[in-house]
Amino acid sequence: MNEILTISLAVIVLTINLVPFFIVFAALFPARTAKTIEVAARLPGRSFVIGMVNFIFFLVLALALFSLSERVDGLLKVILMLPALAIAVILAIMLSFGLGSLAALIGERVAPTQSGWLRTLWGTLLLGLGSSVPLLGWFLLLPYAAWVGMGAFIIGFFQKQTV
Repeated sequence: MNEILTISLAVIVLTINLVPFFIVFAALFPARTAKTIEVAARLPGRSFVIGMVNFIFFLVLALALFSLSERVDGLLKVILMLPALAIAVILAIMLSFGLGSLAALIGERVAPTQSGWLRTLWGTLLLGLGSSVPLLGWFLLLPYAAWVGMGAFIIGFFQKQTV
């Protein structure tokens, strides 16, 4: 019973820690966040497919490079490790933008009359706690949200700016 309480408390604390992270991301990069929110709201299916394909491809590529770098020594290890680290960092950045934007989108839909940071607060709490539901949250909601957000970030990054 103590393990369940500890895990539940850890999930709540980690979810609460994501709130300021997503708020700061939106404050530092308002145009990119707004573009990602707009694409996720307008093209969720396309965003999901693009996010899933890119996530799986780059994750496999990074893991393969990490695995290969463990089997060699010297300069070749560094040559293999640097691209793997770069890919992992880029994946983390895309997931951060995507999940932060999706949390803001959820907040807009749940609490449309609230201020921006309160919408992000509600969206992050709902997405985080919803993703912590055993099985459905872990294997359906979290990957769906991550891949839609990542795909929306990628689409928004490569879309032409409208004037």
